Amino acid sequence: MQNKNLTVPIAIVSVVVPLLVAILFYMPRPNYNPGFDVRILPLFHAILNSATAVLLAASLYFVKNGQIRAHKIANLTAVALSAVFLLSYVTYHFIGPKTYYGDTNHDHVLDAAEKAATGAMRYVYYFVLLTHILLSSIIIPFVLFSLLRAFQNDVAKHRKISKITWPMWFYVAITGVVVYLMISPYY
Repeated sequence: MQNKNLTVPIAIVSVVVPLLVAILFYMPRPNYNPGFDVRILPLFHAILNSATAVLLAASLYFVKNGQIRAHKIANLTAVALSAVFLLSYVTYHFIGPKTYYGDTNHDHVLDAAEKAATGAMRYVYYFVLLTHILLSSIIIPFVLFSLLRAFQNDVAKHRKISKITWPMWFYVAITGVVVYLMISPYY
């Protein structure tokens, strides 16, 4: 792998994945029954995000204590969980019902009273959600290049990019859980 230049494939994946996710949000939802209640998926996503955050914290601990093998396992597991999350997230948002923050009567319409009832927390929710979404798109090439440098055993470049990757990825994982906790009353 040392001689392979994967910059172009990483760039393509980094652009295509967020683009496809965005397109899926605007496509008409199919009338499809997957055979289970998809409304359980947001909780599953929160569990995946929680596990990813724990793995990232463990990864940092491991690398700071010279436990490189454990560091690698934690990171690879975090990547695997993130990939499962992405597939499940896309599935849910393609076939599942839309949920609106503050929609207490679940009619998919936010009236003035519902907006007023959420108060300033509505803005907090949308700020956390927006930063979560933006960073989840931005993080893709950082994670992929961090992995690439690790597999190439280019420790200096791996450390350099990981100092940017880790806090962003940890923030995305934590805010994924926060977003779920904030919107869960409206599912």
